[in-house]
Parts: sequence; C-alpha cells; structure tokens
Amino acid sequence: MSQPRPCSIAATLAVVGEKYSLLVLREVFYGVCRFDGMVRNIGAPRDVLAVRLRKLVDAGVLERVQYSERPPRFEYHATEAGLELRGVLHLLRQWGDRHLVDTPPVMFEHSCGQDLETVPACRACGAEPAVGELRARFASPEWTPQGRVAD
Repeated sequence: MSQPRPCSIAATLAVVGEKYSLLVLREVFYGVCRFDGMVRNIGAPRDVLAVRLRKLVDAGVLERVQYSERPPRFEYHATEAGLELRGVLHLLRQWGDRHLVDTPPVMFEHSCGQDLETVPACRACGAEPAVGELRARFASPEWTPQGRVAD
C-alpha cells in the first residue's frame, strides 16, 4: 500500500471535517456557547454533538469553561486556534451563497458599513493570488505536485 501525501488539509479535516464540527464553531462565533443551544440550532443528535465537542476540546480548538457549580455546567469558547477558523467559515459560507442557495440566509456587515466579502490575500504584498500565481514547495524532496517521486 502506498503512503498518502503528507497534507495539512487532511490533518485539519481529521479535527473539523466531521459532520457538525464546523457548525459547532459557527454557533460559538454567534455566541451560542451552551450545549442545549447548540443542539437546538444545529439539529445534531445530542450524543453525536457531545462527541464532536469533546474532539474539538481535545484538539485545542475549543475550551470548556464552567459557568455553574451546582449543577456543574459548561460553556464552550473558541481558543486562539479556533478563532483562526473564522475566515474558513466565511469562505465556506460565501461559496455556499454563490453555488447552493437562491438567497443567502445571513450576511455579515463589516464595521466599515459594507457587506463582508472574505478573500484570501498574500500577507506580504496584500494581493489576492490569481490562478497560476502559486507554486507548491514541498518540505520533503520525495513529493512533487504529481505525487511521490519514484525510487
């Protein structure tokens, strides 16, 4: 069996690629941090949602914060790693708005007063990369864009 390509996308999907995981983050970003609110807004079975939350906490994407001692109750808050996924959610939402729905169910207004349109940009020069302007550089010389180099 051949070894799969080393890939940060695959590693990321192992944490947030299961059904409901990104929807949990959506709810946290909306300020819905308690389990019952998430169940209501996501529509996930309670047992499945509990597993997703545990996995996101274990991966360092969310943290559990106790808000009641009797009975013990917890909220879920995004960590720095979790907050970094906001842009990903905006890009997924925008793609869905363009390709999957007739009317976007929610828009986000930026503090400048305009609707937010998230675009990937180069941090160094600020330009949005166009098709053909990116070149993959692999950490291991065993790999090329086409796959593993033959021995």
